[in-house]
Amino acid sequence: MTQATPNILVVEDDRETRTLIAKYLRTNSCHVTTASDGREMAKAMTDHRIDLLVLDVMLPGEDGLSLCRKVRAESQTPIIMLTARGEDVDRILGLEMGADDYLAKPFNPRELLARINAVLRRQVAARNASAIEGATVLTFLGWKIDIRLRELRNPEGARVAMTSAEFDLLRTFCERPGRVLSRDSLLDLTQGRSSGSFERSIDVLVSRIRRKIEPDPQEATMIKTVRSGGYVFTPRVEAVPTASN
Repeated sequence: MTQATPNILVVEDDRETRTLIAKYLRTNSCHVTTASDGREMAKAMTDHRIDLLVLDVMLPGEDGLSLCRKVRAESQTPIIMLTARGEDVDRILGLEMGADDYLAKPFNPRELLARINAVLRRQVAARNASAIEGATVLTFLGWKIDIRLRELRNPEGARVAMTSAEFDLLRTFCERPGRVLSRDSLLDLTQGRSSGSFERSIDVLVSRIRRKIEPDPQEATMIKTVRSGGYVFTPRVEAVPTASN
């Protein structure tokens, strides 16, 4: 899973289905809270921290689509909709109400778990991207890049000499971890089209940066080349909290 023991709220009126889902998720490192209708769901969300909601569309009383809309109006808790009907109109309605994903019954519990994992990963990535945006100091694998001071320090704390172009490119990678960036986009983000630079200059800069940060520049693991795509920065990047006065 993407985080330690996430708490999943399963809202399903069919007891057998609810029990099956809960049992499978619990055996796969999840805390599970269950509810059979909207009233129980509301109580569970008040009483517990819920990391993700598995919500059936066909519920007694208020249906899942209406409940999804209400939840989304109040929070960003991820929602995966379940339904016995697989028509496109139901899927589209669920997504329009704010659901993050949609799974039609009958389904394999392994697929539900995979979708839960994927939604939680996207949520973590979105939070991380939000924290990185505008941060003045970022870290990755013990390295520290200070945007304001325009300096890079290795895991031992020593300053690593970098040219301005090298620093700008590494900063661009750090601010967009895990994303495949083409040479064209890297040029636009670091030097601009008016600079007259060519795609080859990005390759040269990447080679220089690799020699400074990669354990083995010939077998790069941090800045990976994507065939016919460009480059991707693989380490997890985190923003360093600014000390309050």
